[in-house]
Amino acid sequence: MGFFSFQQELAIDLGTANTIIIQNDKVVVFEPSIVAIDHSTGKLIAIGEKAMQMHGKTHENIKTIRPLRDGVIADFTAAEMMIRGMIKMINNKRRLFTPSLKMVVCIPSGSTEVEIRAVRDSSERAGGRDVYMIYEPMAAAIGIGLDVESPDGCMVVDIGGGTTEIAVVALGGIVCNQSIRVAGDGFTSDIQSYMRHQHNIKVGERTAEEIKIQVGSALPELDNPPQDFYVRGPNLITALPIEIPVSYQEIAHCLDKSISKIETAILSVLEQTPPELYADIVGKGIYLTGGGALLRGLDKRFSEKISIPFHIVEDPLQAVARGTGIALKNVDKFPFLMR
Repeated sequence: MGFFSFQQELAIDLGTANTIIIQNDKVVVFEPSIVAIDHSTGKLIAIGEKAMQMHGKTHENIKTIRPLRDGVIADFTAAEMMIRGMIKMINNKRRLFTPSLKMVVCIPSGSTEVEIRAVRDSSERAGGRDVYMIYEPMAAAIGIGLDVESPDGCMVVDIGGGTTEIAVVALGGIVCNQSIRVAGDGFTSDIQSYMRHQHNIKVGERTAEEIKIQVGSALPELDNPPQDFYVRGPNLITALPIEIPVSYQEIAHCLDKSISKIETAILSVLEQTPPELYADIVGKGIYLTGGGALLRGLDKRFSEKISIPFHIVEDPLQAVARGTGIALKNVDKFPFLMR
């Protein structure tokens, strides 16, 4: 049937850090959202993981571009190349013709009309015939397995790469929400500037990301702390190589400001929540999704600060993508999908 499938259905979680594509309930693409382009001809050289390996290591003929910034499309041409290239990864089997694509793409809940149109246009130009859109917190709630159409309220905090989406969902709609541009990428640049000011060592984006994964923490005291992580790089003053151990306490201190901003946003959404739904949320707890939810001790810190239990969902990285996949199968049933 590979030769004769007339329509292909894809669910796309277009993230600032990673793009996930689901087809027939299976993750078929899970790649970093980045492309490498030939500077002189504008042709695509690499995409996803291959382009990520080039990031920060290129010469003048190659440039790596992350088409999404803060959850929205910042480079229209690169975004279209990326979507097209990732769809090609699935369709690399020989086909007599390209099938028409039906897509559900998720977008940040704070997107403006212009940003929504950019996603729609990029998807259509990459071959999408039927393009639907769903807000990220809604997709996350569906992906966790919550009944979004019931009158019981539930609250989701999705900490992605570019944005943190906080929303209260009930009766198939978003009751109140906030989208702030403090998330995984913000944590990474906090670590970069901390290393520069505190240790006089220059680290790139990839190394800062590695520090965040290895010793990232939201609390200065953890029950089972990770080992110190050794960072090598040039000393900013002498340009000679230095090696510095970085502990999780340092990173907890350096991420404190950004995490406080997320706490403030959660409290602000709780203030806007109608009292009946507030009672539901206190009973059920608040669900943490997205890559940022994997930061050690984050749930504990939030629970202590806000006095409502926080639950990290299983496989938080793919919760939004799973929800988008479920929405794709229920396009006719879910009235909250946007054309």
